[in-house]
Amino acid sequence: MPCLRPTIPRKSLIHHSSAPRRYSVRPTRNVPYDHLVSRQTNTHHTLHNNQLRFASTTAAAAASTASVQNTRSLFTRIKNLLLGTTIGFTLILGYYYVTDTRASVHEWLVIPCLRYFYADAEDAHEFGNRALKALGSFGLNPRERGNPDAKGDLAVEVFGHLLDNPIGTSAGIDKHCEIPDQLLAAGPAVIEIGGATPLPQEGNPKPRVWRIPSQKALINRYGLNSEGADHVAMRLRQRVREYAYHMGLGIDEDAEQIVLNGDAGVPPGSLQPGKLMAVQIAKNSWTVDEDIEAVKKDYVYCVDTLARYADVLVINVSSPNTPGLRGLQKTEPLTNILTAVVEAARKVKRRTPPKVMVKVSPDEDSEVDVRGICDAVWDSDVDGLVVGNTTKKRPDPIPQGYLLPAEEQRILLEQGGYSGPQTFDRTVALVKRYRKMLDENSYTRNEDTNSTASTKSSTDEAPASFSAIPSPLETPKATHPPTTDTGIAESVARDAQRLKSQTPQAADESKSQPLIRIPERNNPFSPSSSSGDAPLSPSTSSNENQQSAASPSTDTAASPSLTPTSTPPLAPSGSAQRARKVIFATGGITNGAQALEVLAAGADVAQIYTALVYGGIGTISKIKQEIREELKRQRKQ
Repeated sequence: MPCLRPTIPRKSLIHHSSAPRRYSVRPTRNVPYDHLVSRQTNTHHTLHNNQLRFASTTAAAAASTASVQNTRSLFTRIKNLLLGTTIGFTLILGYYYVTDTRASVHEWLVIPCLRYFYADAEDAHEFGNRALKALGSFGLNPRERGNPDAKGDLAVEVFGHLLDNPIGTSAGIDKHCEIPDQLLAAGPAVIEIGGATPLPQEGNPKPRVWRIPSQKALINRYGLNSEGADHVAMRLRQRVREYAYHMGLGIDEDAEQIVLNGDAGVPPGSLQPGKLMAVQIAKNSWTVDEDIEAVKKDYVYCVDTLARYADVLVINVSSPNTPGLRGLQKTEPLTNILTAVVEAARKVKRRTPPKVMVKVSPDEDSEVDVRGICDAVWDSDVDGLVVGNTTKKRPDPIPQGYLLPAEEQRILLEQGGYSGPQTFDRTVALVKRYRKMLDENSYTRNEDTNSTASTKSSTDEAPASFSAIPSPLETPKATHPPTTDTGIAESVARDAQRLKSQTPQAADESKSQPLIRIPERNNPFSPSSSSGDAPLSPSTSSNENQQSAASPSTDTAASPSLTPTSTPPLAPSGSAQRARKVIFATGGITNGAQALEVLAAGADVAQIYTALVYGGIGTISKIKQEIREELKRQRKQ
């Protein structure tokens, strides 16, 4: 059988590659059929073996490739795991570091960046507040970690509340109540928001805030810019209702009232145990100062609007940037204003009304001014004073002889209130004077034993010391008041005359029983409970208090301690003690030693403002740590 075999001419391959194929018949020799079948079978086996060999080789190559890929995939997974873990730990550690007020980045990075990118101090302030507000909404705001106040070593009692520490922030940091919780998280026990005016007002034209970096000081003439009492009250109301909602009380008016009545177990202002929130109020700038009734209406409107959300109300009559406002510090107008505010505060729809304080100027520091303000405080039944504000005076640069740069000399010529470390000495001196005069008037003679009313003691002539003021009806027999031990001895002798005589056995037993004195609450920063060079423990006897108070330390500037510069008077026979007035001190406080000094001078709380501007949000934690270290040093001595 002929075998057909395709033949393609060479020319076709070269010149006509697409030409159709031609077939030619080539004769073949005769081959037996069995031989052909055998050849085909052998060929089939050969091809099959080749295919098997090729398949095994391909499978081995594929297995090798898969092994390599698996190894690479495992290595990649381990690398990604390590990288992800590292990134995760870095983010976690970075979060805890950046959100810790003790981190140095807040002072050495954040503050310089704000000053670099915002030449205007007010713009930097507003950006900082917006940043804190935004971070707080995500829980990323800086806070004091570790709860260092839990030990109670800095606890003080103010207005019946046991506060975590004696450090607070002044008004002006949060003028519109945008970041109260963020400020409280930074560590102070008292924050002051505001000031708020009845109606919104823009304040003075910009620019109105200037830095003096070499002195770490500020000059501002804000002019009490405010969004208005109603706007601030709306934010405070929302804050209280959100707290009630998170506590499972609801979000309606009834839930709000539960929180405001104190049934939630926290102060209604701060909403945190061991802390208080003060709200500063002021009159509108266009209200005529001579129209006292109009001025009273401004303050009373703010009380009616804001008092229910505050733990403390601060009456601002001392801003240097509102024309005529400081004239309201005279005794008669101030008494009228404060009396109206106190009456309105007591009518607040709340179980416990807020306390009322008045903020006074450091520039009105004459004997007549200070005594007149103290008289107004006692006559109006205000609960305390905030001593200090920005000053119109320009103190000398520090260190002495330092020559300010030309730009800072120009800034000193700007009108406005000055605040900075240079005002500290005046603050301490003013606190001592107010504490002295307030304590002198803390006792009144009862005119009628059957009457609950008491009259104020005469203050026409200032006593030379903290001796008790004698009764106008009697001539004092001694220059100094009786000591506590003498009063106890007289009381024991008087009772002994009235009681029946004891049996000999009972008399012997009574001699072996010591007289028990119940100590006051331990307040290491209060002049009434501290003496000597170190804070007193609750076990310190009152006899030791009297002996050490007889010769108090006066060199507080060289070595700040808790030693009071004077002791409060003891109640004379037949007199009734009125509630002690609380003093908040603000002005020039930048470190723990200065805070201790102003507390020893008679203040209950030391407030800071300018120190935060230059030291960052970690300043409060730093000051408290410095106080602890100073107290430890004093105890060792």
